[in-house]
Amino acid sequence: MKKTLIGALALVGLMSAQASAEPSAEALLHQMDVASDTLDYEVSYIMVGKNSLEPMRFRHARVGEHAFGHLMYLSGPPREVIRRGDEVSYFEPGYDPFTIASDHIVAPLPTLIQTDIDVLARQYDFVSMGESREAGMACQVVRITPKDGERYSYLLWIDEESKLPVRADLLDRDGDPLEQYRALSLVVTPRISEAMQQLAELTLPPVLKLPATNHSSLDWQVTQVPDGFEPVYSNRHRLMMTKRAVESQMFSDGLFSFSVYLAKADDVSVREQIVRQGRRTLHSVISGNAEITVVGDIPPETAKRVANSVRITDNGEKASQQVEQ
Repeated sequence: MKKTLIGALALVGLMSAQASAEPSAEALLHQMDVASDTLDYEVSYIMVGKNSLEPMRFRHARVGEHAFGHLMYLSGPPREVIRRGDEVSYFEPGYDPFTIASDHIVAPLPTLIQTDIDVLARQYDFVSMGESREAGMACQVVRITPKDGERYSYLLWIDEESKLPVRADLLDRDGDPLEQYRALSLVVTPRISEAMQQLAELTLPPVLKLPATNHSSLDWQVTQVPDGFEPVYSNRHRLMMTKRAVESQMFSDGLFSFSVYLAKADDVSVREQIVRQGRRTLHSVISGNAEITVVGDIPPETAKRVANSVRITDNGEKASQQVEQ
C-alpha cells in the first residue's frame, strides 16, 4: 500500500512538472510571431468562407536582412502578391500592377501573423486548449477571446515543431466559424530562401506615391468605441463612382478594424439596414440629414452600437459642404 501511494505521488509530481514546463498560451503566440517572421517556409492552404473555398500558396523567407513573401491564388484568374522588405506589389487581372510602401500583405492570410501580441493582450484573453492534430501535424491549440464580448474570437492551431499556424478559425460571438484558414501542407527548408532570391532580381512596378493621410478635424465624433479600438485616420473625399461627398474615420485594435462614414442623406438613402457577409458587417442608419454607415470586421450588434453613438453638428451638412469646396 505504501509503495502504491509513493508511486502515485511520484506520477502526479511528474505530470505537474511536465505541465509547468509547457509554454503558456501567450508564450506560444510569441513563438508563432517569431517563427512567421524568421523561418523559410512554404504553406499550401485553403481559405474557407460561408459559401467559398479559395486554394492558395504562400512562401516566406529571409533574404539578407529583409523578409520576402510570395502569395499565389491557385484557382481562377492568375493573381499574386510579392513582398520585398518594406514594399508590396499586387498583380490582378483587369488592373495595372502596383507597389505600395508597406511590410504587411493585404490578402487572405491569418491576421494574427501580422499583429503585435503584446498589444492584443490588453483586450484579449489567451487560453491553452490542449493538443490536437491538423494537416498531419501535432499542434497546440490556443483560443483568443475578447475580454468585452464586442468583437470576434479566434481558435488557432500552432504546429509544435515549427511554431507556425496551420489552422485559424474566426468565430462569431456564438462560437460559429465565419471563415477558416487551413493548411494542407507545410514545408520549412532553407531551399525556400534560395528560390526567393529570384524575387530580388525581378523588376517590379514603382512604389506609388500615395497622398498624405488627411487627419482632418471632423464636425462629428464616435462617442462609443469598444475598448482598445484606436483612431487610425480621418478623411474627407468623394466616392469614385458616384462623386458623393463623404467623411470617414477608421478604428483598429490591432486585429480587427472598422470604418465610420458620414454623408448627406439623399433620395436613395435607406432609413436603416444591416448586412453581414462572413466577417464583414455593414450597418447604415439615417440621423437627421446625415447617413451614417459602419463597415468592418465587427459583429452586427457592435456596428449598430457604434453607428448610434455618432454625434453630429449641423446634421452632417457641413461635411459635404467642406468636401465640395
